[in-house]
Amino acid sequence: MTPSVPSALIELAGQLARQADGAVPEAERGPQLRMTAGLLAMAAERWDRAGDDLITENRAIAWLLGDAADEGSYRLSALAAENARLRARLIEAHVAAEAAGDQARQDAIWAELIAGAERRNLSNSPF
Repeated sequence: MTPSVPSALIELAGQLARQADGAVPEAERGPQLRMTAGLLAMAAERWDRAGDDLITENRAIAWLLGDAADEGSYRLSALAAENARLRARLIEAHVAAEAAGDQARQDAIWAELIAGAERRNLSNSPF
């Protein structure tokens, strides 16, 4: 499971607070602070793209389902809830396509799942 940006930021805030303690040895503090800085940069990139990625993915999945994505709100929480709803329906559609032997439908679903994973790659991702 991928943690949400807010939960990652809370954890990183705790890590920074722990590193501010003067009792932490310098040999431990430096690597921890560099790791925290890197994670904050990744969280910033992910946060910046989250809305666009969710809207794009919701529209693509809705199109596969012959549905329309609910875009009544562009709040990340609303977009994520709509994404969860659409993904649940996509799983059902995929199961039905497998049961019917509809390879073209399965291929279309897999193509969108792969595209969604690629959209979520960070700029420094090796993949």
